[in-house]
Amino acid sequence: MHIAVLNGPNLNLLGEREPELYGRLTLAEIEARTREQARALDVEVSWTQTNHEGELVDAIQGLKGKADGLVINAREAERRRSVLADAAVGVVTGFGAESYRLGLEGLVGFLQARHGG
Repeated sequence: MHIAVLNGPNLNLLGEREPELYGRLTLAEIEARTREQARALDVEVSWTQTNHEGELVDAIQGLKGKADGLVINAREAERRRSVLADAAVGVVTGFGAESYRLGLEGLVGFLQARHGG
């Protein structure tokens, strides 16, 4: 099973940008933890971060036939309504870096139940 993780604008600044709000973990540290968790779940993970929304859209479109699921973190502070929520299997918010773990576990569980294994 292959899960793609896409990270949108400004997430490369995690750990240094407003650490009192976003925490001190860097995106690289979150990626390492997510990859470790993916190994434990026996799934393959690809990881992408971009500051350009068009590249994010291209990355999503490029996943067709290549990924079984997608975990995306692309909500900017000025957007209070998620444009992806209606198309998502689930939405995890408010858990900081733990949202990656929760999202990955939830998505893998959903896909395994859907595909009978």
